[in-house]
Amino acid sequence: MQTETQERLIRTEYSEIMQKSYIDYAMSVIIARALPDVRDGLKPVQRRTLYDMYELGIRYDRPYRKCARIVGDTMGKYHPHGDSSIYEALVVLAQDFKKGLPLVDGHGNFGSIEGDGAAAMRYTEARLKKITQEAYLADLDKDVVDFIPNFDETEKEPLVLPVKVPNILINGAEGIAVGMVTSIPPHNFGEVIDGVIAYMKHPDMNTAEMMKYIKGPDFPTGGIVTSQKELHAIYSTGMGKIRLRGRVEVEKGKGGKDRLVITEIPYTMIGAGIGKFLNDVYTLVETKKTSDIVDISNQSSKEGIRIVLELRKGADMDNLCNLLYKKTKLEDTFGVNMLAVANGRPETMGIIPLIRHHVEFQYELATRKYNTLLAKELEKKEIQEGLIEACDVIDLIIEILRGSRNIKDAKKCLMQGETKNIKFRKESSKKLAARLHFTERQATAILEMRLYRLIGLEIEALLKEHDATLKNIALYEDILSNRDTMAKVIIKELTAFKKAYALPRRTELANLEEAVYVEKQIEEKEVVFLMDRFGYARTIDVAVYERNKEAADSENRMILPCKNTDRICIFTNKGQLHMMKVLDLPYGKFRDKGQPVDNVSNYDSSREEMVYLAVLGAIMDKKLLFGTASGMIKVVAGSEFDVSKRTTASTKLQEEDEVIFIQELKETDSGSLVMQSEKGMFLRIEAASVPEKKKTAIGVRGIRLAPADRLTNMYLFDGNCGDIIAYSGENEVVLNRLRTGSRDTKGVKR
Repeated sequence: MQTETQERLIRTEYSEIMQKSYIDYAMSVIIARALPDVRDGLKPVQRRTLYDMYELGIRYDRPYRKCARIVGDTMGKYHPHGDSSIYEALVVLAQDFKKGLPLVDGHGNFGSIEGDGAAAMRYTEARLKKITQEAYLADLDKDVVDFIPNFDETEKEPLVLPVKVPNILINGAEGIAVGMVTSIPPHNFGEVIDGVIAYMKHPDMNTAEMMKYIKGPDFPTGGIVTSQKELHAIYSTGMGKIRLRGRVEVEKGKGGKDRLVITEIPYTMIGAGIGKFLNDVYTLVETKKTSDIVDISNQSSKEGIRIVLELRKGADMDNLCNLLYKKTKLEDTFGVNMLAVANGRPETMGIIPLIRHHVEFQYELATRKYNTLLAKELEKKEIQEGLIEACDVIDLIIEILRGSRNIKDAKKCLMQGETKNIKFRKESSKKLAARLHFTERQATAILEMRLYRLIGLEIEALLKEHDATLKNIALYEDILSNRDTMAKVIIKELTAFKKAYALPRRTELANLEEAVYVEKQIEEKEVVFLMDRFGYARTIDVAVYERNKEAADSENRMILPCKNTDRICIFTNKGQLHMMKVLDLPYGKFRDKGQPVDNVSNYDSSREEMVYLAVLGAIMDKKLLFGTASGMIKVVAGSEFDVSKRTTASTKLQEEDEVIFIQELKETDSGSLVMQSEKGMFLRIEAASVPEKKKTAIGVRGIRLAPADRLTNMYLFDGNCGDIIAYSGENEVVLNRLRTGSRDTKGVKR
């Protein structure tokens, strides 16, 4: 038994198993899930959904059917990867703002360009578009593509749909695989058809010649491509970036006020991008990047995009537009990576290889189609010739049928002239019957022929049908043997599609300079920062402060002279530093209400306490003394707090520790520092003995505390100061009477 078990074990490296398994998984995602096939431009889920609708008979001229039925049938027969992926693919195929040529006719809520999701599949209905039936699913009954077993081998599904137009360019594609991504922009239907026809006539054409027909992408949302000169390199290599810009129009308003109206958006702004754009504009106004915008409203509807920006009188239009291009998604880039599955492997291709693959596929489809049609016409010809010949000897055939005991004998006589088992009235008839040599197909047709076919008009119709069949055979043989004739047939069909379904170009192509926004220089002036006991802050003019100095000093807990271009540093007990721009604070009259500090910075008064407030410009050349509850102290240069982030660490803290003291350190050797603990321990040291550290350092121990004790206060003063400190009721300590000790000692009990 042990030997038998050992024989079933396969010894191998774990890394090899993982590598092979991951490669198999990656290839499955790449080929069978995420990337489109270059021939029909469809991902497997899209292909299966369209084919299932075709099989269910949900045609353009028939009633809509519930999407839940389509999704369920597709999942049960062809795509066992979950209903959400199938329904999402179905919804996208019906959205005219995502697809240059929608392939599904949706009925109900199929989402909006502003990012609203589609209704649940049980509420929505769908059917195929007419173009989908004519150009994507036609000829499936003519053996034009191979069929393969589905996932459980109970059904057959097409390996690729017989798409007659270059869908991969018309509708584009987006997909994320394992280690690779595809992003193909949509193009204009008519231009792409013209490009294919031109290539079929001149297969040696280059990218520049092709771009005379396919000038560039054509996005359903319109907009402007501002980098037309870069398209040649993108179409040559299949990779690059396209700069897109929304369309902005100026409308005259009342009272000399103008408004900017955005009527087209970049393709990348579809969905949540519109809401983000509105928020970005609000932010520009709130942060005072612009004062030209007084209101913004989204008036978009089914008729199209309409985002209105109301402007103040005399607004600088050009500079404002450039600001929107630079600071919002009104100008964006679309990354191009023309990656598709070709001959069973992923490949990045330029526009010429994409069209070459499509044209080769069209020739393959046409060859298989006309081979099938030719075989059917040859079969019809054989039967028609047999029936025509039978009409000439119909009396003999009737005599054979009347003299036969069964169909087998009659058929044998018709095919081989076997008369042994048949009774003839005349000997001459027997001799004539012996000469018959119909084929099996002809004999079957004769035996199944109805008597009305012997009417004179019916015989004439049969002769006409035979003539038409001969013409069809000649035509099909010419198409199959002559590539130029086949090309003319394909071109004729493409021209008909263009005439029926082509739309004018929506996206403008241009070479525009990159937007340059000139930020208005703020006039620097002296102001006074005021913060009351509730944490409301504002700034006022220096002259206003001087006139109301007494009231200001009594009503506010923090008063700092600064410049309007300065930043205020908020140091908290959690060791955080929050930056606040003075420009973000309200500026005006003395009695105007301020703004909560929490609203203009990342400071949160519910989670942390403000320990120290300072103007960044005032402490840049100074040094700050830090003290924590665990007795750690250090000196930090003020220049270390000049950071661009709104929030950063002001110091490093040990676990369960917090900052209790920060103060500017004056440059004097006579300065003293007194540390006071919760249990009444005092230690006086020379301020100069505190070492300077980086803000990321913890510092050094200032006082050695008992296990349950903590530092509560620190006092920085001149050595001659006689300040009296009261604590624990009536106890008092005179600071300059404390004996100066050494750092990292216990101090004295008071």
